[in-house]
Amino acid sequence: MPQFFLNKRLIVLLISVILLVAMIGFSIRERDRISKPEQFVRDIVGFGQTIIAKPANAMAVFFDNINDLKNTYTENKKLKSHLEQLTSLEAQNHELKKENEELKSIIKEKNSLGDSESIQAQVIARNPDSWYEQVVIDKGEVNGVEKNMAVVTSGGFIGKVTQVDKFYSTVELLSSPDETNRISAKVQGAKKDAYGLIEGYDKKTKMLLLKQLDFNIKIKKGDHVVTSGLSGMFPSGLVIGDVEKIVPDENGLTQTAYVKPEANFYDVREVLVINRKAQKLNSSVLGGGQ
Repeated sequence: MPQFFLNKRLIVLLISVILLVAMIGFSIRERDRISKPEQFVRDIVGFGQTIIAKPANAMAVFFDNINDLKNTYTENKKLKSHLEQLTSLEAQNHELKKENEELKSIIKEKNSLGDSESIQAQVIARNPDSWYEQVVIDKGEVNGVEKNMAVVTSGGFIGKVTQVDKFYSTVELLSSPDETNRISAKVQGAKKDAYGLIEGYDKKTKMLLLKQLDFNIKIKKGDHVVTSGLSGMFPSGLVIGDVEKIVPDENGLTQTAYVKPEANFYDVREVLVINRKAQKLNSSVLGGGQ
């Protein structure tokens, strides 16, 4: 009896194998249409794949978007950093260009002063008190700077040395409201020069006031104003500015010229201190040689 059951199981196994092989062969052969059971199985499998694939694809897209977002954030930080560096470099480049132009102009101004000895200096501080228009330069007694020496920029004459320390000096600008800050100047006319004194600064119009000009001398807008050299402190011919308008004084004997400064008093960085004594000495040496 047991032998019978073993043979029966073997027969069932063989039949199952034959049917499986037959079904495989039947399924892989070329057919125009598939059977309904195969269609059913395929539909079930496809439905299951759809249920699994859609969430899986959605998760994949979600993580891809997160990864792209992280990459975009990193790139954005890098671009911002580069942009800040570029802005800083542009600012530095602008400052260097401006300083280079100022130095070139200073050298040109130095060469145009002829025999006058000049001391190149840099502004290191400015008095914050609006009542006193003063700047501090990095040259002092050890460099040959003395009180009342003229100070010029590439634009023109800006003021005089009022205090000298060992290594630093204070310069009072022409825009100072100090009534004692008077500079002998002249208007270069077509026929005759008009002499006067720079006395004060009109902050509203940002112009210098050239007073005590002879009423009988014709002065027009655009005439050049320079130092006269009559005071003996400053060389003559240092550029101050141009006449903007003329106002007759109350007494009718003199007139006042509003002079637009050639130099910018509010942007002073590189200056030249002019040694008037050196110019006088050079002139006397040249005269004695003749």
